[in-house]
Amino acid sequence: MVKNASLVLLTLMLGTSMAAIDSSIVNVSLPVIRHQFGVDVDEVEWVITAYMISFCLFIPLINWLKNRIGYFWLFIASVAVFTLGSLLCSLSQSLTMLVIARVIQAAGGGSISPTSLAILSETFPPERRGNAVGWWGIGNVMGPALGPTLGGVLTHYFGWQSVFYVNIPIGIITIGMTFRYLSFLRSRPHTPQPFDFSGLIWFSATIISIQYAISAISRKSAWLQGVAGLAAILLFGWLYLRSSRKKNPLLDLTVFRSSGFNVAAIIVIIRSVALYGGMFFLPFLLQGLLGYTTIQSGLLMLPNALTMLVSRPYAGKKADEGLIRNISITGILLTAISMYFFSRINVGNAIFWIILPMVIRGLGMSLLVAPVSTALLNSVTHEQTATATSMNSLLQQLGGSVGIAIFGVLHQFIDSHYLDKGYNAPIAEHFALQDGFLISAFVIALALIPALHLPEKKAVHIKENLQT
Repeated sequence: MVKNASLVLLTLMLGTSMAAIDSSIVNVSLPVIRHQFGVDVDEVEWVITAYMISFCLFIPLINWLKNRIGYFWLFIASVAVFTLGSLLCSLSQSLTMLVIARVIQAAGGGSISPTSLAILSETFPPERRGNAVGWWGIGNVMGPALGPTLGGVLTHYFGWQSVFYVNIPIGIITIGMTFRYLSFLRSRPHTPQPFDFSGLIWFSATIISIQYAISAISRKSAWLQGVAGLAAILLFGWLYLRSSRKKNPLLDLTVFRSSGFNVAAIIVIIRSVALYGGMFFLPFLLQGLLGYTTIQSGLLMLPNALTMLVSRPYAGKKADEGLIRNISITGILLTAISMYFFSRINVGNAIFWIILPMVIRGLGMSLLVAPVSTALLNSVTHEQTATATSMNSLLQQLGGSVGIAIFGVLHQFIDSHYLDKGYNAPIAEHFALQDGFLISAFVIALALIPALHLPEKKAVHIKENLQT
């Protein structure tokens, strides 16, 4: 056990929370950014999408960098790059510059969470690890939940640039605390491995092909979309074959041989597509025809965060007890119901009808995230745990990127439909946003199909099964 264990945990929580909050803090500021730069919804969505794509592309590098430079310098570099990217975001004078800065920011943010969790696991003994991971997890989960509220307050009083400025002092403090309390990591041995450069090229081509296939929808080119989609499938197949044959591949895709992993992974993808895509439009709904300000929008999202804070320990406890399937199904249903309620929000509704779906969504997400994550990790061998964790983050971010792209295109089509029917622009956009939430409710409900195949008793580790 290292000295100052509590301060080690606090240091890791600061870095992780900073990156986690940034995944959602900018969302509530998007209408303001859109207005300042004079761009359309499908253009401003790249502020989110570019971050997610860059995040995905960096994830496969984490294991190689850990072996090359060690956890200490990897964590320092990740926080430093993220902080630099935040500074560049706040100084952006155009949407293009902002998107480029978000790419830099994500290059650091993509490794902060998995690196900090790995450091925590190696630092705390087994009898204290669960409690430490629990506290770390609160920061990791509450970050995205509190982001919209914090973003609304900062944008209202200090402008949208402040949602990025706030990361700079936190990043500097985290780096200082890392040198002070995590310096013991410098002595940890690390074994450099050859870099799988061709693996990175193939992986990047796969991610870009997936995103291009989705963006091709807006061009109304089925041919381009089909070619890009087919290319993504073929590239992923080739990556899987390389992973099976190559020693020390950049990303071990043999985890997909586990049916349990595949079931959990499908749920993660569906959940991310529906929630990132649907929730992307919530600030536009609240600040559009409903007329709420940025700070009011942020405060209206606060019940979601508070509900997650209260209900997450219960969900984690039930997941540890092995009550995975029924808890997950309940979470899916509650989340779908919340999306349906969002689709019914209209001018003149009492605030209660906005707060209620926020609470339902917070409870649904708590019941959905922990059990599915537990099922995913329990479905692989001990040696594959790190890969499974990285893939969980990768699928979540990639699903979110795809979700935002799909729902952005759907919004354009639906908005044009209402405009063609003679509605004025504000009414047409409001109706398009409502329909977007309704579609999101349907998509998240599709996760019920794979959820029926989740285990209901506590899963036994594959390795343990082989030993009995």
